[in-house]
This record gives sequence, structure tokens and C-alpha cells, in this order.
Amino acid sequence: MSTMPGQLPAEGTKGLEELWLLGQPTLSRLLEFVQDSVVGGEAMDCRALSADWRAANEYCQHLERTEAGIALEGRHRALDPGLEDLAAEVQAHPHFRRNFDTLPTEFRMVELDRLIVDQMHVTYSHVSAVAARLGSEPDPRTVFGLCFPLDAPAPPVQVQQLGSHRWVLRCPSTDLRFHEARLFSPAQLAGYEPYGAVAGIVGLVVGFGCNFLTAVRVGRRHLLVNGYHRAVALRALGLTHAPCIVQTATCADELQIAARSRVAERSEFYFESARPPLLRDFFDPKLRRLLPLRPRTRHIELSFEVHEHLVSD
Repeated sequence: MSTMPGQLPAEGTKGLEELWLLGQPTLSRLLEFVQDSVVGGEAMDCRALSADWRAANEYCQHLERTEAGIALEGRHRALDPGLEDLAAEVQAHPHFRRNFDTLPTEFRMVELDRLIVDQMHVTYSHVSAVAARLGSEPDPRTVFGLCFPLDAPAPPVQVQQLGSHRWVLRCPSTDLRFHEARLFSPAQLAGYEPYGAVAGIVGLVVGFGCNFLTAVRVGRRHLLVNGYHRAVALRALGLTHAPCIVQTATCADELQIAARSRVAERSEFYFESARPPLLRDFFDPKLRRLLPLRPRTRHIELSFEVHEHLVSD
């Protein structure tokens, strides 16, 4: 059954499933994901899956001919009136100041169908949950809050000490990540009772991304950087545009700052090819495939070493 953009796929109503785009680079990445993460992946018919991928790839070549230049035709526009106060609140938040302090940045209404994508899969159950939470006719301010959550509850994180210099953090969210190593002053650490006078405190910071809907613009093309599940959910509800933070990159070095490394490494594919993968492709039955997922947990292990030296002046 043909499914047009703006409708959820008819399949996939049970369990944890991943909605994959077939036909785009790379087949090896898809096969590796199936082996590592899909229920029954070790017994899946890889030859049949490869045949499905090949058919989708041929369809992608057809789209390159029939939809050449479609990524240049996005009807992106200025932020809708009445949302400026919410945008100002986001701009004043520390998450915005830390993440968008380098490149030209603005709030825009992006056309969802014509956003270029480099992430070839989304978790279907998460998309469905977001759409259900919003309801069939969300108002613009509710949509803005979904795209730029400032006080969203963090997923539960389990912290376990494995040794005197080693810890592991576990979380069901794949957004858990190492942030940075930072030097803190004693005044910044409340409640700590030191052995003696403190000379310095080095912290290894682990947490989550700012979780704002974000894109990068190169010329007339816009690539979605963050917020894939929400963007797909909004389009599934029939919304054609969504508020988005858009950074502008004019060269490869700037693209390294605004997007994932794989985008910068293959910038010609995303920003110069006739028809790159688009968000609308998640709604095309000729390109998508639902795969049942095993339960997953993100693990981040931290360890450190201490070396003491006596150095003569």
C-alpha cells in the first residue's frame, strides 16, 4: 500500500522496531546493524536483505533522475510570528550559548520533506510515542516546546564504580555521551568534604545533548543534524514545517563544527548530488524497512591514571 509523506507507516505496532532507509550508503552498515542489534539478526537471510537494499538503491537512482534538484527547492521561511519570545528564551539558555557560539545561527521554519538526512534510521516506537503525546492538532507553541525542550526530564542513568579509578554509566538512551574533562574550583563543588586544602578538581563530565531540533545550511540546502524522531513524528502528524535552529556553513572546516564527521567527509554527496536522501523518504514504502530491535543500553566507561613526579627546577 502506498504511503505518502505525512502518514505513519501502517506496519510496526508492536515492540521496539527500527525504521531503516534502504538503498543509501552503505549496505555493509545495514548488515552490521542487523547482526548486532536486530532480533534474530544472526539467522536473517542476508541475501534477501541485500536484494531488498539493491532494489531500493535502483529506486534511488530513479529518484536522482526524476527528482533532481529537489533539495534546492525547500520552502524554508522565517520563524512564524508569535514565537519570538520563545526563541529569545532558548537563546538565553546555557545549552544554546554553549552549543551555538561559533557559526551564524538563526531560528527558521524548515520544510520537513526537503530536509536532507544523513541518519538512515529512526526508532519507530519513539516516533509513535512523540506523535501520540502531541495529539492530532498541536498548536504552534506546543510544537516549539517539543523542538526546543529546556526542562525535559533526563532518562535514568545507572552509575557503578568498577575500581578505584574506573566507573561505568548505563542508560537506555543512546543520547548519553561524554561531554568534556574540566577543571573546577572548590566553590563549584557543593557538599564535598576534602581531606585538606584543595588545589584543583578535575571532572569527567557525562550527560546528554542539548536536544534542540537543529540543521545546517550549505548554500540552498538544509541538512537535519539533530531531532530526527521529532521531525518524522511532526511530518507524520501532517505538519509541513517545524521551527529549527539553522547554522550556516560555508566551507569544510565550518561543516566539521555544525555536523557529524561523516557529513563533512562526504559533503559532496549531501550538498552537491542531484538527489540526496530526504526526510520524506521515511514515508516511502519502496525505501523503508522495519526491523525488530533487541533491547539496548548505552554504556560509557570512564577511567583515569595518576602519575606523580618530583622534578628539579
